[in-house]
Amino acid sequence: MNTIKKVFFTALALALFAACAWAQSNAAPTSKKPRAAAVTAAEVQALKDAIASQQAALAAQQQQIQALRDELHQRDQVAQQAQTVATNAAAKADAAQAQATQQQQDVAAVRTDVADLKQNATNAALSLQETQKNIKDALESPLAIHYKGITLTPGGFLAAETVWRQHGLGSDVSTPLSSIPFDGAAQSHVSDFFASGRASRISLLTQGKLSSAQLNGYYEADFLSSGITSNSNSTNSYTLRTRQAFAQAALQNGWTFTGGQQWSLVTETKKGVDNRTEAPPTTIDTSYNAGFSFARQFGFRVSKAIDNKLWLAFAVENAQTTLGGHGAGANFLLGQQGTSGGAYNPTANYSYNPSPDFIFKAAFEPGWGHYELFGLVSDIRDRVYPFGTATKPSAEGAFNNSELGGGIGVNARGTLAKHFDIGVHFLGGNGIGRYGAAGLADTFARPDGVLVPLRNYQALGTLEYHSAKLDVYSNVGGEYESRDWVLNSSGKGVGYGSPLFNNSGCYTETLPAATSTTVTTPTGTATIPVPGSAGTPLTGGYNPGGLSNCNGDTRNLIEGTLGFWYRFYSGPKGRLQWGPQYSYIVKNTWRGVGGTPSATENMLFTSFRYYLP
Repeated sequence: MNTIKKVFFTALALALFAACAWAQSNAAPTSKKPRAAAVTAAEVQALKDAIASQQAALAAQQQQIQALRDELHQRDQVAQQAQTVATNAAAKADAAQAQATQQQQDVAAVRTDVADLKQNATNAALSLQETQKNIKDALESPLAIHYKGITLTPGGFLAAETVWRQHGLGSDVSTPLSSIPFDGAAQSHVSDFFASGRASRISLLTQGKLSSAQLNGYYEADFLSSGITSNSNSTNSYTLRTRQAFAQAALQNGWTFTGGQQWSLVTETKKGVDNRTEAPPTTIDTSYNAGFSFARQFGFRVSKAIDNKLWLAFAVENAQTTLGGHGAGANFLLGQQGTSGGAYNPTANYSYNPSPDFIFKAAFEPGWGHYELFGLVSDIRDRVYPFGTATKPSAEGAFNNSELGGGIGVNARGTLAKHFDIGVHFLGGNGIGRYGAAGLADTFARPDGVLVPLRNYQALGTLEYHSAKLDVYSNVGGEYESRDWVLNSSGKGVGYGSPLFNNSGCYTETLPAATSTTVTTPTGTATIPVPGSAGTPLTGGYNPGGLSNCNGDTRNLIEGTLGFWYRFYSGPKGRLQWGPQYSYIVKNTWRGVGGTPSATENMLFTSFRYYLP
């Protein structure tokens, strides 16, 4: 195109030049002189021929340019058509691709639906099989019984247990911890072995659901009790003992109301303050371990759960006062032996209680561990006879005197390294001895008949290992009772742990004593031979002699326990397990005249149990 333009402009310039020359040659003559030589006709003709030739060449070039333009236009049209065809083809390809993609999605969806249908069919079949199995299991071996809108769940275990003690105690698998004998006692020189199934336990849980609450009832019993005629000579005629019997209403807003015989609120729990989650040591010995604080007694409890992390509870519970010490006179009245007609044991002492015990507790579960802070308040009362002495025996001026007892305690429990549980317990206060497993005294009486609550501390540490088949436990605990005493008018010590008490006979063995028991009946007193015939009391045989001049009061009692449970089977058919337990107890006393007597006890237990599923 550039070459064509150059040729065109060159020809145009020559044409203009020729035109100017021709115009000059034909112009009118002027006054100037004529040129010396005129242009000839041949020259003009040659110039014309050159211009014509240039014009012809220019026309040819214009034709060539037009041809090139036409060819370019045709090419543009072909290119445009090709572009249109390509665009249409691309659109059709995109549409085809979209259609193919949609078809693939449709195929995938169909496959998914088919797979879901197959899975649903499989799940339905499995669910049907599971439902049929559950119905069969429920019919053949139901875990609970449904009766008139409530659910009844039986429970408990059957036990075959033995106990060997280095020093005789004449006790089943429930050890009177504070009664282990001093070295001078006859029973300290003989061991004893007992075997029984009396720890076997039965229970029944009843549950009924309402729209805003769940109603529960629970009963639990064993056979670790005896009437005044019970023995194991032939038929093991022991009585059924109620451990727990309570009713409960648990509201959906977190309030729970529980009333009846139950574990005291003092007892540690594993979840909140919920009943049936108590955490006693997992020992065979049903006295558990020294330092463990508990009671099973009447109580009415109100609790509130807050965000499932904090629980607050308050309880009123049955009160009792236990008396200890030495040297008390006959000028006070704390209670009496039970009345048979009132369904109380005529061989046991019952205190006159002015009010129930009051217990408060807060339980925390912040994310790791379970923590409790609690306190109790107790009113200790007796009737004092200020003139009830040997010189002037009179009830004149008698009055009631009350003393305040109570204490504060903490519990903490958590899981370490997945399989290990660690627990710590402490309770301290005045007049709280009966809440300890050793059952130390709550109070003593001064010479004037006024009761003095004794300072008491209870502590327990536990470490447990748990696996699928094996549970190992170890406990170390102790209970401490402070000394408190005064002088009477004769200058003798009266109270608990007085250094003036005579302990010189604690190491001297004595002869057996007469075997008889005096009990109070509604018509008076009666002497019961144990054993005997025709109402004749026996001497010797079954009544170790009491120690003379041995007044050592317990200062502390320490016990260590080690044992394990091995489960042979645990499943829908119940649980079968066996375990041994070893315990060692040390009892230390307060120093008195003649020394500081102490006592020890080695014990070995075994248990073979079958638990209901």
